[in-house]
Amino acid sequence: MPDVDGFDEFYRGSRQRLLGFVYVLTGDRGEAQDAVQEAYIRAWQRWSTVSRYDDPEAWVRVVASRIAVSRWRSLRSRARAYLRHGATTEAVPGPGTDTVEVVAALRRLPEEQRTAIALYYLVGMPVAEVARETDAPVGTVKARLSRGRAALAGLLAVSDLEEATDA
Repeated sequence: MPDVDGFDEFYRGSRQRLLGFVYVLTGDRGEAQDAVQEAYIRAWQRWSTVSRYDDPEAWVRVVASRIAVSRWRSLRSRARAYLRHGATTEAVPGPGTDTVEVVAALRRLPEEQRTAIALYYLVGMPVAEVARETDAPVGTVKARLSRGRAALAGLLAVSDLEEATDA
C-alpha cells in the first residue's frame, strides 16, 4: 500500500511551486493546473518508486513540463482547426491585468531565462539546483537570471510608461 501520509505531505509542500512554474511556462492557469494535476496523478500511481528518488519534486516537475508541452502541441493543432472552421465556444474571462502583463513579459524572454526565473523565483530553488536541473553551469544560471531580470524590468517599465502616457 502506498505511503498516503508521505504523498499528502509531499503534495501540500510542493503544489504551489509546481503550479507557478508550469503557469510561467504555459501562460495559461487552466492548462498549468491540468498539467500539474496529471503529473501528481502519475506520481501517486508510482509513489512507491518516486518517493525514493533524491528529489521527487523534480520528477513531478519534469512530468508536468512534458505534459504542458504536449498540450501546447494539441492547442496548436486546435488553433489550426479554428482557423479552418471558426470558433465553437464562448470566451472565458481572463486573469487580472498585472498577471497578464507579467506573463506576457515572461513569454518574450528566451526559454532558458524564463525557465531559470521560474525555477529560482517561483519554485524557490537555489541557483545550484537550478543549474543541476537545467544542466547548465552555475555561472550561466546566474547570467540567465541577471539578464532575465533586466529584460523583465525593461519590458514591464515600457508597459508602465505607455500607461502613464495614455492617461
